[in-house]
Amino acid sequence: MTMASNVTYRDLDASEALNAIISKRLHKLERYCSDIQHSRVVLDSPHNHKHKGKEFRATVEIDIKGSPITISQNDPSIHVAVRDAFDVAERKLKSHAEQLQAKRQRQRPHTMSHEDSSTFDEAANY
Repeated sequence: MTMASNVTYRDLDASEALNAIISKRLHKLERYCSDIQHSRVVLDSPHNHKHKGKEFRATVEIDIKGSPITISQNDPSIHVAVRDAFDVAERKLKSHAEQLQAKRQRQRPHTMSHEDSSTFDEAANY
């Protein structure tokens, strides 16, 4: 399933290199969770901070069936902010997928295998 995605630049010039990196990382996220419906990446430079200097912010918003995920990372380098935001998004999606798998396993009724039933029969004979 191909998800829809938007990349928005605020107070920054659009970059083909960043677009390529973002597209690659978004496709990588699809491997971890097939429930992604839409994604949005916002890159901006909020303001010049008095003590920290120029900061960039990368925000990744992922719409998943059930619960959206939003991650923001700030850094003096826009490339590092994008990398860190996608690293966090990857960890969160892996965790989300594991939780869904565990939930599905809890809901699935346990069926006895042949080995389980033979030990059950042996225990009943005592």
